Amino acid sequence: MTSLTLVIGNKNYSSWSLRPWLAMQVAGIPFEEVIVQLDTPETRANILKWSPAGRVPVLIDGDTTVWESLAILEYLAEKFPQRNIWPERIEERAMARAISAEMHAGFSALRRHFPMNVRKRLPGRGPTPEAAADIARIEAIWKSCLERSGGPFLFGGFSGADAMYAPVVSRFETYEIKVDPVCRSYMDDVLTLPVFERWHAAAEAEAWTIPAEEVGRGLFDD
Repeated sequence: MTSLTLVIGNKNYSSWSLRPWLAMQVAGIPFEEVIVQLDTPETRANILKWSPAGRVPVLIDGDTTVWESLAILEYLAEKFPQRNIWPERIEERAMARAISAEMHAGFSALRRHFPMNVRKRLPGRGPTPEAAADIARIEAIWKSCLERSGGPFLFGGFSGADAMYAPVVSRFETYEIKVDPVCRSYMDDVLTLPVFERWHAAAEAEAWTIPAEEVGRGLFDD
């Protein structure tokens, strides 16, 4: 029985939870999953039972608690070096970490304008100028990595960098963001991962709804 527990939020909305969950699933790292319903009066108290940061995701490994998606990936890379959380070559590891940190710290306009909603299809919401700039930068990152590696993922095999960008793939699919063929092929490879399809199915099955994250068609006339 595994000693690892991953505490996550609603699968339909929690982009940060998807990242370590997907990385661990692809890498074959066993863990117990705990879901905390988000956006309720009890949410913060329930998360505080697991982490003083009061946010998901949280990884529990015995007496060790790790929060923040990128920190969890780094912990997993050290604990399971044979599972290839990061690429093997030092140059590629550096690039994978750089673009993952850029994802972690940036693209706020994209996040605000296109909230993650796995079970919806919401075409027609055009990007703001700031969100369009974020999209262009993400496309440039993907194309550069894919042209260098040959795909199918950013550094050949699936890595933590792909896990970090998986919620963006989901957002682009939800809002039908048009990307060039190289990036579209990459998106398809992520979306058809069996473990990603499992996440999607679980999101579809959730009964919880967060109204603030349900961007409806009536809001598109802005």
